[in-house]
Amino acid sequence: MVLKGVFRGNVAQRYGFQTAIDKVSVEESLYLSWEGLEGDVCADRRHHGGKERALHQYPLEHYAYWQQKYGADHDWRAPGMGENLSTEGMLEEAVCLGDRYRWGEAIIEVSQPRSPCFKLSQRWGIDRFSVEMQGLSRCGWLYRVIQPGRVSVQDALVLDERESNALSIQQVCEYFFGDPLSKEGLHRLKQQTKLSDSWMIKVVHRLETQTVENWTFRLLGLGES
Repeated sequence: MVLKGVFRGNVAQRYGFQTAIDKVSVEESLYLSWEGLEGDVCADRRHHGGKERALHQYPLEHYAYWQQKYGADHDWRAPGMGENLSTEGMLEEAVCLGDRYRWGEAIIEVSQPRSPCFKLSQRWGIDRFSVEMQGLSRCGWLYRVIQPGRVSVQDALVLDERESNALSIQQVCEYFFGDPLSKEGLHRLKQQTKLSDSWMIKVVHRLETQTVENWTFRLLGLGES
């Protein structure tokens, strides 16, 4: 899969909060470590980044959908969702949890969907944008790094490995967000050994308590995280 863009960003005060969501295109070769791309900074280490969330990929096709829905007054283009990788032809229904890609010298593995948060709504100036993104499963996905190495936008993503029982990112979203207390869905998620630890902990907790963690702060910025 040929990349359409590779992006990294620094922390700045934008949209009413400290964020590195405004990333810039990078053409040169970069080192991809366990934590992410060289020079890519994360403002909120509690909710973003880390080894299970080293990279974020967002389909370029989704921008056309958002433009059709909300109009051309917004600058609907990558990397408007704060993504590191931009592609055409990779969508949530075709990308699976645990998919391993060779990218330049590195190997990366899909770890979970992206969890939309209220900061996306503030960034775009659209009320409840994060809620809608979650409801439509147009979230993109995150990677863990299996093998660090040098990478660039000129290096293609090559699928190396797929789990035999892998759920697509769309299916994971539909179970985790769309029907969060479905026993069938939760058991299917629990079987996904490549699911990130943070999501697996929530899956197990839901099964044990039949309750869903509070999404109010993440989606709307209300209350405490």
